[in-house]
Amino acid sequence: MLPQSADTIAAVATAQGRGGVGVIRISGNNVQKLAQAILGKLPKPRCATFANFQQEKGETLDQGIALYFPAPHSYTGEDVLELQGHGGPAVLQMLLQHCIDLGARLAQPGEFTRRAFLNGKIDLAQAESVADLIEANSAEAAKCAFRSLRGDFSAAIHRLIDELINLRMLVEAMLDFPDEQIDAVDLTRREELLNSVRSKLQLTLDTAKQGSLLREGAHVVIAGQPNVGKSSLLNRLAGEDVALVSNIPGTTRDVIRQAIQIRGVPLHIMDTAGLRESQDAVENMGIARTHQTLSRADLILLLLDASQGITTEDKSILAGLPPEIPRLLVFNKADLLIGKPITDLEVSDPYVFVSAKTSEGLDALLTGLLDAVGWRDMESGVFMARERHLRALTLAQTSLKRAQDLIARPELFAEELRLAQLALDEITGEFTPDDLLGEIFSRFCIGK
Repeated sequence: MLPQSADTIAAVATAQGRGGVGVIRISGNNVQKLAQAILGKLPKPRCATFANFQQEKGETLDQGIALYFPAPHSYTGEDVLELQGHGGPAVLQMLLQHCIDLGARLAQPGEFTRRAFLNGKIDLAQAESVADLIEANSAEAAKCAFRSLRGDFSAAIHRLIDELINLRMLVEAMLDFPDEQIDAVDLTRREELLNSVRSKLQLTLDTAKQGSLLREGAHVVIAGQPNVGKSSLLNRLAGEDVALVSNIPGTTRDVIRQAIQIRGVPLHIMDTAGLRESQDAVENMGIARTHQTLSRADLILLLLDASQGITTEDKSILAGLPPEIPRLLVFNKADLLIGKPITDLEVSDPYVFVSAKTSEGLDALLTGLLDAVGWRDMESGVFMARERHLRALTLAQTSLKRAQDLIARPELFAEELRLAQLALDEITGEFTPDDLLGEIFSRFCIGK
């Protein structure tokens, strides 16, 4: 918790550049003093007050709305003053400098939200969702981030922790009386609680993965032989001509990147040089980059010529793809298959038939893309999650799996339950190293 004598911080809370309205946010123990100096009075709490924003000698800097939120009923849990004036950069900087001259200091990135966390106004998962809501680049991602800010993710984690605590209480009670006869009812109850928390943890992890996909997106690499239509497909997915299309093999030499969205899910599509044996040194450099890009993909779209089926060269490319990365086979030029359907494809990977030229099969491809990257329409709302959340949930899952294996050894069983709870506590900030807090909040914008 921050002490009551915490210093006063100030920052521009609105985006950089010109705008109709600009906001200066001030938080700390000297807010009332600054309000008297700038406004000539302390505004009525939580009421919009029209006022002149004055300099030291009474000269008016600007006019606007002042909002005062006394502690602890504010965003940070401290006294907070917001000055909403005109959004010109020069005006805002003069007003901010006046606040600093009066004793405030410039806030660090994310410091307002960090104080809200340290003062118990929000937990760490909610604090992170503030930044996620600001950075959301689709309506679905914004809804997802708001659910986390509202506390849906935190509530799910706390329910898991509560069940773990009940299980630990039962196990510790059994450990405290080793010489007593342990009832079969207690053993059954222990099994039921463990199975319940493992099942709910799996559901939470699945939901968190969906939120992580909405936040981070997936990297999809289009690969295949030259002239199978990779660049044409990229253009069709992007809805514009972002890649040069030519009948000359080897036209694409470098990786071309394009961001798209499918049902609000961000995908980073990469068109690559065609894979083949070549004597061209520049083309071989492009092929080498293709292999590097493939190794970092979340999904590989292997493009094939539908009129040719799976050729020997295609089989060679398939064999050389990273086995741990999922792939979707896309048979392009389906418009050439009129009256010549392909059947009995001997492939284990999912596949679709499309035509980059006519858009035939495009809807099936989009659905296949979402399925292949792991997107699922969840019955309950998805909440935003970050990589550290997934790591913590996976660590808790691993500890519970070990606990299941060690259930006949009570002391070790109890220790794994403790480790599982510790991992979950990191998500909401019940137990979080200071260096991790610094890393998290340093990525916020100044003013939040």
